[in-house]
Amino acid sequence: MPYQAEISRDTPTCFLFIIDQSGSMDEKNEAGRTKAQFVSDVLNKTLYTLVTNCSKAEGIRNYFDIGILAYGGSDVKTGFGGKISSGIIHSIGAINDNPLRIEDRTKKVDDGAGGIIEQKTKFPIWFDPTSSGGTPMRAALTRAMEVIAGWCDSHRTSYPPTLLHVTDGQSTDGTPEDVANGLRQISTDDGPLLLFNLHVTAGSGHEVVFPTSESGLNDEYSRMLFRMSSALPGHLAKFAGDKGYAITDGSRGFIFNGDPKCIVDFFEIGTRPKMIAAR
Repeated sequence: MPYQAEISRDTPTCFLFIIDQSGSMDEKNEAGRTKAQFVSDVLNKTLYTLVTNCSKAEGIRNYFDIGILAYGGSDVKTGFGGKISSGIIHSIGAINDNPLRIEDRTKKVDDGAGGIIEQKTKFPIWFDPTSSGGTPMRAALTRAMEVIAGWCDSHRTSYPPTLLHVTDGQSTDGTPEDVANGLRQISTDDGPLLLFNLHVTAGSGHEVVFPTSESGLNDEYSRMLFRMSSALPGHLAKFAGDKGYAITDGSRGFIFNGDPKCIVDFFEIGTRPKMIAAR
């Protein structure tokens, strides 16, 4: 059975985020925030959560390797800056040690008496939003293939990598489907990598969430993204079901016209590890 490997410091897994930064990501939602800004915030929160999950009394345990690929215009590049800008994938310890900056934010919390108060909090930033140019999706997935094949060769016994791809538009450098098909053939001894795709919208389009077929998709672009996506393994399907989504056998890790809630859930579900060793 695939997707059974235990995650430990000796056998970490890998999360690779592939983020569209094309010009259309500057479209604003009803709250006045661009798609790029919202995705960036969710990604930074996800990274912070992964760091927190690896934090123990003695420090950070390197259960995860993390990468970000950002693409827009004619560029495909690392999404990290500062001291970790020289590579695509880094250990969770290196991520913890090298945020770009720490921002002061406020969050709403229960005051314990039935009310809500605003509380100041520190929010680490690793990834900044930008948006310009076209959508070189094929080039981005090709670069992901190069990076992740090397990682799998070096981590044969690990739980396979999970790739979370976020986009809002069609590829402008050729069809990416054959590249995605090749990507999904890359594996560790525990099974093929998981490629999940999220199409984001700033409007109120009809959402299609974790479908099992192309029947509810109205155009070839959305159907292609569906075909590019891996099926949810059992533990992720259960987690998605627990969050209220209608999951059936064969549901794929794909959301079309995802609103802000879908974006948050996509990252939470996609980065949910099966099991982490107590070592």
